[in-house]
Amino acid sequence: MTVRCYTVKDGGNSMILCVDCGNTLIKIGSLEDGKVMAPIIRIETSLNKTMYEYASDIDRILRLLKIPVHDAEGVVLSSVVPPLTDILSDALHLITGKRALVVGVGTKTGLKLQIDDPGTVAADLVTAAVGAKKSCPLPAIIVSMGTATTITVVNEAGAYIGGVIMPGVSISMQALARETSLLPSIEISAPKKVICTSTADSMKAGIVYGAAGAIDAVIDRFEQELGRPAASIIATGGQARTITRYCRHKILLDENLQMEGLGEIWRLNRG
Repeated sequence: MTVRCYTVKDGGNSMILCVDCGNTLIKIGSLEDGKVMAPIIRIETSLNKTMYEYASDIDRILRLLKIPVHDAEGVVLSSVVPPLTDILSDALHLITGKRALVVGVGTKTGLKLQIDDPGTVAADLVTAAVGAKKSCPLPAIIVSMGTATTITVVNEAGAYIGGVIMPGVSISMQALARETSLLPSIEISAPKKVICTSTADSMKAGIVYGAAGAIDAVIDRFEQELGRPAASIIATGGQARTITRYCRHKILLDENLQMEGLGEIWRLNRG
């Protein structure tokens, strides 16, 4: 899991701490003048840690990086790991003295959800869509490559209209190695050619070029349903840099997309 810190300034010395809890990493970041500030912090997601352990880990890292979290004006949290949502919220309250704005049903996002059941949309998909709507020409296609790979759409009117969810690159690799007796566990990287002459390279090619091809194919079908090319195709997430360079569509890498979305959600709800 990755944790990132963000600070948001609104004319004073105010800071907003933004936290995105995923299945693998927790990301923490800070925003100033609406801009995500370096560094983005990532820590492993663990269901075994207590509130005090998370508070200790996050506080120690923030102090090491001299991020003045105790001066934060507010905290905003998105989480796709329900057992950790309250734990992280309490940990952040212990560190900052502020109650986190938790992204969920009833949170103002400025985003219309045109899907069957808006209450089932994961918080990370919402924050990424908010970030895309705020900063990118529409319609936008968002490729998020974490534990799962999601490809979603914000239409020309600025509404989230759905998308697809498929196994992430790491999950696919782990399943391939686990379920086949003779295939080893290998790192995720692209071999020099697609027609490979070794088992390890064949696995790498299948995972990397297969994932890139799947993304291209879904984007083609999205654009066909939209009736026009996407004005923006944005990729984010841990595997995005490795995979999207082999896609045939022009894809912009934005590792801060969800942080930008969290900052916008804070702005809409701070009153």
